Amino acid sequence: MRNKLKIRTGDLVKVISGNQKGSQGKVLKVFSVKNKAIVEGVNLVKKHNKPNANNPKGGITEKELPIHVSNLSLVTSDGKPTRVGFRVEKDKKVRFSKKSGEEI
Repeated sequence: MRNKLKIRTGDLVKVISGNQKGSQGKVLKVFSVKNKAIVEGVNLVKKHNKPNANNPKGGITEKELPIHVSNLSLVTSDGKPTRVGFRVEKDKKVRFSKKSGEEI
């Protein structure tokens, strides 16, 4: 079952708890079934790769791991984190900032 999340791909978010607290980034992918999202430059881990046909030297690469959406907060146009609400305007459901009331 898919959950309706308030964070979408392309949103600018701020990490509000955990080891990465305070860092900001753009949402690259959202996993609605797991309630997780991959954020650019956040929750980086180093992966050791064995040599193979594609990468003959092998080596160490960095990649982002998913972070739970409860640890993320949407950032508004003025750069402050806010909670997200939904309302219906002209027969269309839109997201809005609870802090400023502006449409997202």
